[in-house]
Amino acid sequence: MGSMYQVQSKLRQELGLHKVQAVRKSGHKLDGTKAYVSAMARYGFNPTEESRFFHLKKTDLTKEFQRRGYTRHWEQLVRAPQEHPDDPHKDNEPVPAEDQQYDTEYLCEIGIGTPQQKVKLDFDTGSADLWVRSKDSSLLHKADKKFDPKKSDTFQEKTDQTWKIQYGDGSTASGTVGTDVITLGGLQIKNQAIELAKKVSSAFSSGEADGLLGLAFSTINTIESDGKPDPQPTPVENMISQDDIPKDAELFTSAFYSARDDKSAEKSFYTFGWVDEELVKSSGQEVAWTPIDNSEGFWKFPSESAAINGENVPVDGNTAIADTGTTLALVSDTAPSTSYQYQGYLIPSTITTDQLPELSVAVGGKQFIIQKEDLLLAPADKDHWYGGVQSRGTMPFDILGDTFLKSIYAIWDQGNSRFGAVPKIEANQDTVFPTSDGSPEAGSPDPDAGNKVGEISPVEQVREAVKDLKML
Repeated sequence: MGSMYQVQSKLRQELGLHKVQAVRKSGHKLDGTKAYVSAMARYGFNPTEESRFFHLKKTDLTKEFQRRGYTRHWEQLVRAPQEHPDDPHKDNEPVPAEDQQYDTEYLCEIGIGTPQQKVKLDFDTGSADLWVRSKDSSLLHKADKKFDPKKSDTFQEKTDQTWKIQYGDGSTASGTVGTDVITLGGLQIKNQAIELAKKVSSAFSSGEADGLLGLAFSTINTIESDGKPDPQPTPVENMISQDDIPKDAELFTSAFYSARDDKSAEKSFYTFGWVDEELVKSSGQEVAWTPIDNSEGFWKFPSESAAINGENVPVDGNTAIADTGTTLALVSDTAPSTSYQYQGYLIPSTITTDQLPELSVAVGGKQFIIQKEDLLLAPADKDHWYGGVQSRGTMPFDILGDTFLKSIYAIWDQGNSRFGAVPKIEANQDTVFPTSDGSPEAGSPDPDAGNKVGEISPVEQVREAVKDLKML
């Protein structure tokens, strides 16, 4: 690592590289059920237990598709009628797009064009599109920070290219494409494909983010040329192709901190082209590296073990992806104790930090502890926390989102096809359950939830929530 740091230090001085601050969205309130539904829509999985939300297979028999020998089948994310879930006369309700779209907590500022226009984007390692609101569209947006391609001397329109992202409810975000220079933490990336949003659903129109920057692999980029898939390089892939980026700098890093940590300043950040050597040193450990499998476009690696309070659990053949665009950590679970109403595992509000177990999951050959306090995501009702670790349902791999990523300093070494990490556990976090003034709206929890999570000890509740691990 020593020689790598030397190369990166020289690059930082030459290019003036600095951290990209990841600022928590103002007013962003964690909601466990919404976070889970967002993950379901994002990855298309179903829960393993009976749940209010699920994907329902549909058959399109509209006139457009009534051609001999052709029927279109698709899946829609729906919720069963809340009051009478078993009533066959009640229709399932499509889940609004507002409950499905990107679930990231943080926004990062980048520059686009010449001269630079500043926009705030979600950085997302689970997707590969860079899209922004366009000044040419009529989209409403409270921040009104839309990119105006006409004011950039370096913008070039690609008249043959379009892009489109579709959500589980059938709604889409779509528009046109051009190329321009972008600036990330002082690093200029040229000829970057910029997707200009012309149509977006209401959630994006009213949200804080000006768009999204994908940090996965270009195989899942959605750009088309003349109606055919034509994936374009991501910002990191374009960064790697530039002559001024040496092999040891073909990477980016992320460090997230909980709102329960030091609230005096925002500490979360990304870096591009360099690793924070001091943060690595403060961990007291060497970076643990594992090869990645990017064949599906994700940051996927082996995760073949876990441990609870030191009890090791082998999970042969298991894999996981690291995803900054997912709030929860989702793991396999063959015997869950779920709440029908809340779509997940609940933990009593009376729990204390010392009652929480020490849970760790493997990244390659090394296990990393999840910060205890992050096992408690957010209040579910007046008596329960919603757990930060939930079931991955029918997904074939684990999804390690922000609940896990807050506990490590992550190095996404794209040039060397590997993922690195060192532990980053904060000394203490505030886990005081909110008062009635700060709690969710009044209302009794699901009757089944009380029976399923209230009859076992707090440690066992979390044990059930990660029971993975197939063998506990």
